[in-house]
Parts: sequence; C-alpha cells; structure tokens
Amino acid sequence: MIKVVIVDDDSFIRESLKVLVALDPDIEVAGAAGDGDEALSLLKQLPHTDVVLMDIRMPHCDGVEGTKLIKASFPSTSVLMLTTFDDDEYIIEALRNGASGYLLKNIPPDRIIQGIKTVHEGNLLIHPDIARKLAGFLQPAARPKEVPARTLVSYGLTKAELAVVSSIAEGHTNKEIAAELFLSEGTVKNYITDILSKLGLRDRTQIAIFYWKNQREL
Repeated sequence: MIKVVIVDDDSFIRESLKVLVALDPDIEVAGAAGDGDEALSLLKQLPHTDVVLMDIRMPHCDGVEGTKLIKASFPSTSVLMLTTFDDDEYIIEALRNGASGYLLKNIPPDRIIQGIKTVHEGNLLIHPDIARKLAGFLQPAARPKEVPARTLVSYGLTKAELAVVSSIAEGHTNKEIAAELFLSEGTVKNYITDILSKLGLRDRTQIAIFYWKNQREL
C-alpha cells in the first residue's frame, strides 16, 4: 500500500484529490495539509509516508520550499509536484530541492495515480527533453580562472555505473535497468548508492540532471 499525503492550499482541490487518489486500491491517503510547513509537521506524525503530492504555488510556505524541508527530514519520501502552472523557474527549483517530478492539474485522474506509482517505484517523472533543458538552466555561470568541469569518468565511475547513470537519466526503473544490464535489482540499488556517494548527490533526480549537464563531456 502506497501512503500518500496531499498538500494544497485550496481545500476543495485537497478534498477532490483525496477522493480521486483513494479510488485506487493500492493507495492510501494518509493525510492532507494546506502548505509546506503543515506538510512537514504532518509527516513528523506520519514518518512512513511514501509520496507527497505537492502543489507548487501556496501562500506562507510554497511547494518549492516545502519540498526542501521535507527532503531534508525525510529523504526517502518522494515528492511529486502538482501544479496548474507550467513554470520553468518553479519546476527547476523544486527539482533542485529533491522533487521526483511534476504533473499539471488538468491531466486525467488516472495519470495522477500513475504518477504517484511512478515516483514511488523510484522513477523520475521528467521527460528526457525536459531534463536536458533543466541541465542548461542549472549550468553555473563561468567564473574567472574557474577549473574546467570534470567529466563523469573522472569521478571514478565504472563502466557499469556509467550505464546505470545513463539509464536513470532516461527515466528507467531499477527493474528496467536490471533487465537491460543483466543485473539483479539489488545490485542496481548498490550501484546507485555508490554513484550518489561518488558524485556527492542526494537522489535520482540529481543524478539525471547531473548526467545531462556532463554527458557531452564523455
């Protein structure tokens, strides 16, 4: 059972989402909150929450800041942004803060449910083209006498780890990566742990963006 917390400042939308999401037998709506701060407080009472369905634009503590707070305290909880705004700046900041992807509110309910299941499985809900775009936005401005960017190989990644990074960037699940590389899912998880350590990153979202920023240097 996937435990979900819904966060939206509009009470009507909150209640509607609770009803729609709960229609799926694999999902339990554990609670709801009106902003990022409330969501963090709620998760402290529900520490085993799997996915937070988070609105982006909210007063007091918006979804971008709320994601940052939640991922700092509950790194294993996936955050899926749900918004009416196709806004690059908000999306970029949310992903930088650890969100696993985003959906627009005008999509059919079954796609919201599928999105929850997708991020719960450890997938990114980001099209590769969007990941490439984000990589361009996140590229830091050059500074005088700045040391050239390191290649992925220079971080000490093995060929197998590089293959895993590439597959993550394409949005593949651990199961799909395991089948593609003829590995067990446990081995893939171990590779990901080692990759995060070598690259100094926090989660799969950062791995994907890191890849699209650096893959041209391979």
